[in-house]
Amino acid sequence: MPQKLDTWHGTCDVRFINRSHPSFERGSRTMHQSICRAPFKLMRASYNSDGRCELPILHTAGGLVGGDQLSVTVDCEKNSNSLLTSVAAQKIYGTIGRSKRCPEGQWARQQCNFRVDEHSDLEWMPQEVVVFANGLFEQKLHVDLFPSSSFLSAEVVRLGRTALGETLELGCWRSSLEICRQTPEGKCWEFVDRLELSRDALVSEHGMANQPVFGSFVWVAPKSFKTNEIDDLLLACRKDREGLRGFMTCSAINRGISARYLGPSTQAARFWFFRIWLRTRLLRGLATPDPLRVWPMQEQPLN
Repeated sequence: MPQKLDTWHGTCDVRFINRSHPSFERGSRTMHQSICRAPFKLMRASYNSDGRCELPILHTAGGLVGGDQLSVTVDCEKNSNSLLTSVAAQKIYGTIGRSKRCPEGQWARQQCNFRVDEHSDLEWMPQEVVVFANGLFEQKLHVDLFPSSSFLSAEVVRLGRTALGETLELGCWRSSLEICRQTPEGKCWEFVDRLELSRDALVSEHGMANQPVFGSFVWVAPKSFKTNEIDDLLLACRKDREGLRGFMTCSAINRGISARYLGPSTQAARFWFFRIWLRTRLLRGLATPDPLRVWPMQEQPLN
């Protein structure tokens, strides 16, 4: 009987709660309660000018190998505003052909489940994922929204350590994103997105076309947003592509927008997504994004 390979299952459970107090600017601030199991560790939270809680997650193991699993569960209570990010890029080490016990390789997996209650807002902005040659990584993200809540996410993945001339080779990156809204009439699916990048898709003109960087951005607005507001936002976001390297698309979804990046530069993907992020904040009358404490997305983070 083959021996079971050693694996690691890290968990992170977070609850965001709105707390009112006269000493807080604007009268309230979003606080957090959390519990983690290694290799996860939560860093110290900071607070934006509008009371939003910015919480960085640290993955202390330095990367994922085949068989490792990560689980992140977030519950955003009513009237909370939160930004969840990560401290460093997530590295996925190659496993195909590395072990006699499992020559076909093993998958590293991440599962995220987010619940965003009424009048709450969650932004999920992790640093990029770097999948090494022959790495296997699958991630699943499920989001439950309510009529007045919203969710925003930006993700960047680099396929292979291109500075070393490396490609993904036989590896694979797989992603599933499901966003649904709980309404009095029942569950309504706002956005479903499933992707797999491997083998032929890496070189095809209808796939990655030999480009090493892929990015995905999605914003699902509160149900009260009007179609014309989304249309105006879409036009502005398309103009924001100016001066950036790569191929970028932006389209409207049921109540929000979805954007893609394909090209050679993680920096260009970050910059474009930051510009879109900024516009969503302005559209909602929220404070403009502060420079992220643990990593910069914007062009001039110190100005």
